Amino acid sequence: MKKELINLQNISKSYDGQLVLDDLNLYIRENEFLTLLGPSGCGKTTTLRILGGFEAPDSGKVIFDGTDITSLPPNKRHLNTVFQKYALFTHMTIAENIAFGLKIKKKSNAYIQDKIKYALKLVNLDGYENRMPDSLSGGQQQRIAIARAIVNEPKVLLLDEPLGALDLKLRQDMQYELIRLKNELGITFIYVTHDQEEALTMSDTIVVMNQGYIQQIGSPEKIYNEPENAFVADFIGESNIISSIMVRDELVEILGARFACVDKGFGENTPVDVVIRPEDVELVSSGEGVIDGVVSHVIFKGVHYEMEVMANGFEWLVHSTKMFPAGTKVGIKVDPYNIQIMNKPASEDEEAVTIDE
Repeated sequence: MKKELINLQNISKSYDGQLVLDDLNLYIRENEFLTLLGPSGCGKTTTLRILGGFEAPDSGKVIFDGTDITSLPPNKRHLNTVFQKYALFTHMTIAENIAFGLKIKKKSNAYIQDKIKYALKLVNLDGYENRMPDSLSGGQQQRIAIARAIVNEPKVLLLDEPLGALDLKLRQDMQYELIRLKNELGITFIYVTHDQEEALTMSDTIVVMNQGYIQQIGSPEKIYNEPENAFVADFIGESNIISSIMVRDELVEILGARFACVDKGFGENTPVDVVIRPEDVELVSSGEGVIDGVVSHVIFKGVHYEMEVMANGFEWLVHSTKMFPAGTKVGIKVDPYNIQIMNKPASEDEEAVTIDE
């Protein structure tokens, strides 16, 4: 088990009377790649800024390696932040940008030169010392911003949507770069994004947030395959979320038809929400499934076909490598292991937290 490095205890924060974080509790382990994921306004960037010392919580504590750092300024914390806008000094060379923090710390010139070379090599930009920031591409500028943070040898690197301004191909390349850097450097990465694919690709742990609450904490696999509530299921990838009845253990009634499942402990004849991923819906010949429907739309997505199937009054989203033309009558089957049962929330913003150890 990795050592606990950061502990956010009962953190609350409001702006102009609007509650942004509501009694948030979260611990982060050493050498972990943890992603704060959620829609705009969910509180993820505020959490990062409180961690970095750029904002003070209204209540609660930030514990770092056993020490309360809640009131410490940013420059006194063993943390460095990489922002979406890079924040490079345009009038300085790349070497001067990277050396900036080290000069403030009054490090020797020889030490600084060694660190510049090391950092540039680490981000695959050897020989760029004398270039100016405006001569670099967005991806290169972002790597320099990361190099500038790395040379300060932080225990934790905070990254606030750092790939948001890059195009798709560059963003994917940088995702792999960040995973490589995390593995090579052995430091803790705390990453903020609203991009689900980015979170699933890079993280050891994902924290899904909404309306100032943590909705679920877990590995990418756990978050995707076993969402704790309808918000998480809908936010992480595409889903069929259907209001259903849990007849008894291992049997659920979906749209009037009974499907075998593997979940237990929900009681008998209990209203539940069911999540079925589009890739887990199997289309068969009409009459051979649990329910029948008609294909209404088909789109080719490259790797698979995306189809909409109207069945029992619900429009099912289906991903399959086998194409059924629009108008085709089909049957729908789902493997019991691919039916995820969830309790219905008591209220719209009910907090549901599960920690995947």
